[in-house]
Amino acid sequence: MKVREIFEKKTVFSFEVFPPKKTSSIDVIYQTLDELHDLHPDFISVTFSAGGSGNAQFACDIASRIKENGITPMIHLPCINYTKDEISATLAEINKRGIENILALRGDINSDIPPKREFAHASDLITFLRQQGEYDIAGACYPECHPDSDTLDEDIDNLKRKVDAGADHLITQLFFDNDSYYDFLDKVRAKGINVPIEAGIMPVVNKNQIERMVTTCGASLPRKFVKIMQRYEHQPEALRDAGIAYAINQIVDLAASGVDGIHLYTMNNAYVARKISEAVTGIINYDRA
Repeated sequence: MKVREIFEKKTVFSFEVFPPKKTSSIDVIYQTLDELHDLHPDFISVTFSAGGSGNAQFACDIASRIKENGITPMIHLPCINYTKDEISATLAEINKRGIENILALRGDINSDIPPKREFAHASDLITFLRQQGEYDIAGACYPECHPDSDTLDEDIDNLKRKVDAGADHLITQLFFDNDSYYDFLDKVRAKGINVPIEAGIMPVVNKNQIERMVTTCGASLPRKFVKIMQRYEHQPEALRDAGIAYAINQIVDLAASGVDGIHLYTMNNAYVARKISEAVTGIINYDRA
């Protein structure tokens, strides 16, 4: 199933997982997928190396396993470190496995890997994908501005290029302040970006992990979130439970405001995904009609 069809029916609820390191067995993520199966997400996306880590085959294998479990898979496809021939070869593998949904990304620039730059931007990849087949194409967006953009307005102009190139819907980077998302939504709608936008939510698992992610994506930390980290940083279970509660509160507020969907960054933690899913399933799973 193409993900864009789901947005027409309901508030979408989806998960993200990532392949294990090359030194780990793929069975680790398969166990996680089996634990996520009965939560019935609308789709599960699987990350794909932007270049250099060698997990491309893992990503395709995991997407196939997701499909075998009866769940719609979406595969991430970064482009900055790949040539058109390499992307075409990956698409051939994706097609062979019957995967229809792609999250088109520029990918992080790695200082140790010179960019190939046949695709300088995600919009270039989206244009290429539209020429190759009938894919459902998602794009990424940043409620608090992409770290490489000088201003949010500039970033939204770039986002408009993705949508004009053919992105069917968008998934936001993680954020912890819903007001940032609402302000962003007002701005993108004013720019004529009218595709569905899923809100990306990441539950706190540990303090170091969140600090690393915030440094990478530029998300701000609200005062009440900082208080949670400070209060429970040395109590792992308490921090986990407080983080779950914080994510649930975010989702309840977003759902009440008519959000198009929730994309849960699970960090391969099935326990956290289950606790959140059980708390919000009655809020998320309703017909738009």
